[in-house]
Amino acid sequence: MTAVPSSLMPSIRAAVAPPRLLFAAKTALAVGMAWIIAHLLPGFVDDHPYYAPLGALISMHPTLMDSVKSSVQTVAGLAAGIVLALLVVFTFGPTVWTLALVAGIGVLLSGTGWFGAGREYIAVAAVFVLIIGGHDADAYSLSYLAQMAVGLVVGLAVNLLLAPGPFSATAEARVKEYQRELADHLAGIGDALAASWPPERTEWTRGADALETTARDVRAALAEADRSRRGNPRAVGGRHGTEAAHERLETLESIAVRVRDVSDALEDVVHERPAAFPLDRELIPAIARACQATAGAIAVNGVDDPHAHRAREAAAQAVRLLVDALEAGQESARSILGPGVLVATHLRRVVVLLHARSGRSDDVPR
Repeated sequence: MTAVPSSLMPSIRAAVAPPRLLFAAKTALAVGMAWIIAHLLPGFVDDHPYYAPLGALISMHPTLMDSVKSSVQTVAGLAAGIVLALLVVFTFGPTVWTLALVAGIGVLLSGTGWFGAGREYIAVAAVFVLIIGGHDADAYSLSYLAQMAVGLVVGLAVNLLLAPGPFSATAEARVKEYQRELADHLAGIGDALAASWPPERTEWTRGADALETTARDVRAALAEADRSRRGNPRAVGGRHGTEAAHERLETLESIAVRVRDVSDALEDVVHERPAAFPLDRELIPAIARACQATAGAIAVNGVDDPHAHRAREAAAQAVRLLVDALEAGQESARSILGPGVLVATHLRRVVVLLHARSGRSDDVPR
């Protein structure tokens, strides 16, 4: 039996995660119910029952607010396309020229941004009315719109009755993952510097750009979590709030700016780039210890226990020793502008941020 490539495992896990399985089950239920109800509508309205399952599919989104917004915009887009087609039917009639005309106008209207998710259905609805409805366009339009509306309503009802849990826990997990990534990156710098000079391990020089990518993903996850709470009965009473996660992410993003600057400055020295200032090798052990200790403090950000306090105090002490080593060094212009000063400045700021976040500002490097 062929093993699944490790690169595919994250995608597979995401596809079969409990929230995704629930969403798939709700979508299947909504489509089935819409198909049944579509055949129960009176008169000629049930002539096109296949539009009801389509409406149910369109209305299904992971969050309730996205479902409501998409459904309203879809109805608006369909209505605009139907009105556009009926104007043609009752004036010039359906011809190849009017078909091309309404398609073009529909595309222009979709570019206004007025219809949101429903913009793609303007031209589609107009073309369907002219091609399928033809000279019976008014009856077809009513059936088309009614069946789509049935599907949209069924989808919204299913999404409301089986309301998804707010995505707050998922967003919080992504924030913690970003925190670990920041801590691991800075610890990797310290470990590489402590091992040898110039460092043989240079993985950290390629990881700085990934920090910003992760930050964007975390911000998107938090935004989705916020949307998942709006109108969700399972979030009534302020449950599943995201305020703490937003606050922690704000702190981590401030830290990430300093960590990337530290990474870039040391990378310039390692690769001997023309813009790099020389690094006093006597400072390397102190820089390595300061990076490692500060990484340990980042890893326990948001934790309030004796271990976390000791980690923050160790980071403050390590940065203070780095500052002392700098002050004991030569007072030349090149040493003042060198990477050692920049690293100490940024690490000190990180420690200050971590202490402020913990509510303890009494033990920071002076």
